[in-house]
Amino acid sequence: MTERDGSIVDAALRPATRTFEDATPLLNDAEALRAKANEDGYLFFKGLIDRAKITAVRKEILQVLDKYGFLDNGSPQIDGVVDLEAIHRYNAAELNWNGVGVPFEVYRDIQSLESFHALAHDPALIRIYEMLFGGPVLPHPRNIARIMLPHPSLHATPPHQDFLHVQGAPDTWTSWIPLGDVPVELGSLSILEGSHKEGLLGVTGHPGAGGLESILCGLGYEWVEGDYEAGDVVMFHSWTVHKALPNQTGNRVRLSVDYRYQPVDQPIEERSLLPHGPFQWEELYRGWQREDLQYYWKSLNMELVPFDESIRWQKEKIC
Repeated sequence: MTERDGSIVDAALRPATRTFEDATPLLNDAEALRAKANEDGYLFFKGLIDRAKITAVRKEILQVLDKYGFLDNGSPQIDGVVDLEAIHRYNAAELNWNGVGVPFEVYRDIQSLESFHALAHDPALIRIYEMLFGGPVLPHPRNIARIMLPHPSLHATPPHQDFLHVQGAPDTWTSWIPLGDVPVELGSLSILEGSHKEGLLGVTGHPGAGGLESILCGLGYEWVEGDYEAGDVVMFHSWTVHKALPNQTGNRVRLSVDYRYQPVDQPIEERSLLPHGPFQWEELYRGWQREDLQYYWKSLNMELVPFDESIRWQKEKIC
């Protein structure tokens, strides 16, 4: 084991040698879909969501960024080219508030977007999770937007497992959806295929989003990754290790969302029913048109469990 740039490095952290395999042909075979999910710990779908829906959400988020002066007025807004001088007025802590890539007031406006939350309920996503779980699905209301502005002091999200942050049901899955085309050089998501089979791994601290890095000594799994286009989706189990690649473009924002799903008959960590950030649903819901997106989980009578801080560190170790 060696250490490089603050990250624990071994064979499991070597560059990816394979690209994602499209699971779309399995959409009519639930048994085969579940078998692949159980084997790989992730599923990648090419063009699963209508590109127009993705573009609509992208436009609204970019309008928020433009409102706060983060975009280059000399470029088409939809391209997400940033005003570097405006960004460099902030330090890394201000810019990456709560690991989302933008200051608090900007993120508040994004969390208020009905379209951002509505996308998590897209029928194409729900159908797949119903196949995986073999029953009704709960889309977590605690949706996360990642607005990764290029800043020299920001760190890419390190290799980690979502369960340490989400807890509740281990069978919780995340859908990572790029809001626009995200090639590798813009900072796409990479998956450590099969790593969910190891269960919870030890962790160490890291300055990137989430603050924790999984220790991957001697696992021997391969990273898979690739260029994403608007409409592509990668889904993965809460124990599957994944990481963000660095944004190498220098002047473009990378937009993506994290939506989480679980069977309705399994426990959920109580904070997963709250907004992502110190907001209240009442303030975020102002002006929304769709009542079915509001408080939809309250009629389910789910078992709530508290967050267990000790889970994060009980396996801390050094290779």
